[in-house]
Amino acid sequence: MMWFRAAVLAAMLSLMPQASAQSIPRIAIIIDDLGYQLETGQRAINLPGPIAYAILPETPRGRSLAEAAHDKGKEVLLHLPLESIEHLGPDEPASITLDMSRSAFHDTFDAALASVPHAIGVSSHRGSLLTRHPGHMEWLMEEIRARDGLFFVDSYTTHESVALQLAAEAGVTAVKRDVFLDNDRTPDALAREFQRLIMLARQQGVAVAIGHPYPETLEFLERKLRELDDDDVELIPVSEVMHGLVRQPHSAASH
Repeated sequence: MMWFRAAVLAAMLSLMPQASAQSIPRIAIIIDDLGYQLETGQRAINLPGPIAYAILPETPRGRSLAEAAHDKGKEVLLHLPLESIEHLGPDEPASITLDMSRSAFHDTFDAALASVPHAIGVSSHRGSLLTRHPGHMEWLMEEIRARDGLFFVDSYTTHESVALQLAAEAGVTAVKRDVFLDNDRTPDALAREFQRLIMLARQQGVAVAIGHPYPETLEFLERKLRELDDDDVELIPVSEVMHGLVRQPHSAASH
């Protein structure tokens, strides 16, 4: 009878759900604000793993950095400047502002996208004013939807953003970030925010972080990304986050 019990046990085990790669918490990381500095941009592109790079339009180094990222098999996003509440100083090139007409909006978006080769999605730069205006977010989603395959990442600089709601209504695939890694660039703060990213990934299945090409951030990621196996977490391309994902819980906003 021992053989019979063993056979029954083996059959029961074969029917039990097996662990899969999908059960591993997954994170995606986007490095924002590339386009002005060549050296730091290249350093960011050399980070290990499938990091995405959000490149500001019509910047001196934007096109060459987009080409460099693409050549390394990395994903490129158009980092579209949207008007904010608190920003002081001159606007970024190709900025979208609240006083634009619909035709000016279209022309600006078109030129911005053309200046960042290989862009597979659009992310918001600043935008604490514009992302809470339904009319302008509707225009933005119309522009994105008109270009097959583009997705949207809301950097979520205000909890009043309506971008994801308007994306859903327009049929545009979209997510918002969960964590800003480097609002505080001290080593302890970077480590704390990265651990929060992993915690959210364990709770949600996947979480999205945004960082910037600061020396402190790049130094931290150069080290930390080689230790992900120790944290039992998988780094995935941001495009993979889009596959069937329609969630993003509330997270703290930052201008």
